[in-house]
Amino acid sequence: MNYVPDPGRARDALTSARRWLEEFGQAALATVVSTWGSSPVPVGGQMAIGPDGQFEGSVSGGCVEADVITEAADVLARDMPKLLEFGVGEELAWKAGLPCGGAISIYVEPLQRERDSAFLERVFSARRARTSLAVLTTLATGERRLFGASEPMPTEIAQCLNSNESRLLSPGDDPVFLHALTPPVRVVIVGATHVGQVLADLANRIGYDVVVVDPRAAFASADRLGDFQNLTDWPEISLKSMGLDPRTAVVTLTHAAAIDDEALTEALRSHCLYIGALGSIRTHAKRLQRLAAAGFNDADLARISAPVGLPIGAKGPAEIAVSILAEIVKVARETRQG
Repeated sequence: MNYVPDPGRARDALTSARRWLEEFGQAALATVVSTWGSSPVPVGGQMAIGPDGQFEGSVSGGCVEADVITEAADVLARDMPKLLEFGVGEELAWKAGLPCGGAISIYVEPLQRERDSAFLERVFSARRARTSLAVLTTLATGERRLFGASEPMPTEIAQCLNSNESRLLSPGDDPVFLHALTPPVRVVIVGATHVGQVLADLANRIGYDVVVVDPRAAFASADRLGDFQNLTDWPEISLKSMGLDPRTAVVTLTHAAAIDDEALTEALRSHCLYIGALGSIRTHAKRLQRLAAAGFNDADLARISAPVGLPIGAKGPAEIAVSILAEIVKVARETRQG
């Protein structure tokens, strides 16, 4: 039996906020604007709240969500934003799974269809184009200013956007929150194999973009892949058409040397985030010989993680997919911190 992913289950706060705005005309958006001590959700984490109390996303890992939902109802009724301060004491922290206490500030803002649809469309337009967007919100009034990655902007904002750092700014007396919105990691899976099916689903569930590349008609079918973007040209054409940016991971899984080598060649010519290749040590040694003969040097070839995935003793397609995704997450986090 084939494993069929369910891409419809992956949601994020902004996607839900836009849906509720279209359906009901209003929604609330809660954003973590500062943290101190232990916080399972970083600055910039968001939760959307619908007019009936439905919610998507998280701002604390569970310990203050109920209070935020209650406050969101008041924010929507008054159509005024509110800054919430929570001090997480030891008892509450323990219940929420936090090792020690802390504090978080959460900004809850109302969204109205006529006023805020254009803002959300700008956010999703940047997502589709895989470009960064800085959103500056004056907390007292809810007024926003947006800066696209290619637009002139103050140096401080540019630095935060380049480092993907969201934080509070204090120009004058009114605090301003700078939300750095960067493209999600994109995972390009070369090979609609069983490992590829599971990896696509897992990557989608944590918010990554997923593209499956496989020129073999028997593998690249809708029944096997669900609704994931599926490119059926050979990797040279497919990877060139999408462009491999520094937020893209490429994983080759076909076991067909001609297909995998072509994908690895395109990946090595790019500045992509991560390159991984399935196969044994002996298989990889032969692969390196072929790529070296094609002109790649030792530094180029060292970029390939093979055998692919973190060494957790994975057995079977599902565990192998977990190890691959874990390694991509690790590399993505280290790159951000660097």
